[in-house]
Amino acid sequence: MRAVVFDEYGQTPDVREVAEPGCPPGAVVVRVEATGVCRSDWHAWKGHDPVALPHTPGHEFAGVVDRVGGGVTRVQVGDRVTVPFTCGCGVCDFCRTGQAQVCPDQYQPGFTGPGSFAELVMVPAADTNVVVLPDEVDTTAAAALGCRFATAFRAVQGQGRVGAGQWLVVLGCGGVGLSAVMVGVALGARVVAVDLSPAALTRARELGAELTLDAADLSALVERVREVTGGGAHVGVDAIGSPSVAAASVRLLRPRGRHVQVGLLLGPDAATALPMDLVVSRELEVLGSHGMAAADYPVMMALVADGRLDPASLVGRVIGLDEAGDALAAMDGPTGPGLTVVRLTPS
Repeated sequence: MRAVVFDEYGQTPDVREVAEPGCPPGAVVVRVEATGVCRSDWHAWKGHDPVALPHTPGHEFAGVVDRVGGGVTRVQVGDRVTVPFTCGCGVCDFCRTGQAQVCPDQYQPGFTGPGSFAELVMVPAADTNVVVLPDEVDTTAAAALGCRFATAFRAVQGQGRVGAGQWLVVLGCGGVGLSAVMVGVALGARVVAVDLSPAALTRARELGAELTLDAADLSALVERVREVTGGGAHVGVDAIGSPSVAAASVRLLRPRGRHVQVGLLLGPDAATALPMDLVVSRELEVLGSHGMAAADYPVMMALVADGRLDPASLVGRVIGLDEAGDALAAMDGPTGPGLTVVRLTPS
């Protein structure tokens, strides 16, 4: 099969012929129709999130079940499916209670194994990890769901527990951030979007953000948010992964507010210090959000199917597999607003 491969960190990936994946018991092999180009893939390509080399990236994908391993009962050949980027083992207590996103023995296509920048990808523990797509959701939209959108949905709705009329501040309007803006608006929140890019802020306004603010001066930003919201936001989301942004998100919260960390903090940033004096005095919650288990997809998918959420509208560019390596490398610099999706079959 054809797949995008890199042999060294930072080397521009190329398309080459590789062996097709096997299909062990309990697994399925999905013929990929569309796959997203995500900053998490960029982190792996740069070596920030180490992977075994040579490596095929890609973890946001949708397609059609091509092969089914022994013991699989929930899907069959020909089903249109998508998969969370965190695949659980299917047998531990976390997986059995629908929390596969924190499975201690999880498998991540594109990180712990070959990913979806390829014609075929293997998914283990399919009965736990595979999500059958409603007829109303095409595979381009589903590819936009797998990491950034699903992560944003769980961060805002599940971990952040934002309610109608509450203030939600989204710091960073890339793929995750714009998804969080859309989700917050759909849930009835009053959304403040923050970014350095005028184009990203314009897109956030188009998606329904009530207020957009420049991120150049984070101290001034905190004061502005506290002023506009009458004492602070109910929920702040760091959708970038920056120590200064995470601290600002905590500072702009009202008492008993909730900070949700979605952006990756890796390497030296992993030991980020937050203003714990405020966490204590304001009784704030600091929450992580690591994707979303397949068991939680039905609520989100129903909102997509009935049009209240439209992940396809976040897609800024659709490219072919031969362009995927260059698109990944381009994340070294600024990228335009919206998601890039690699399309392997005609839409």
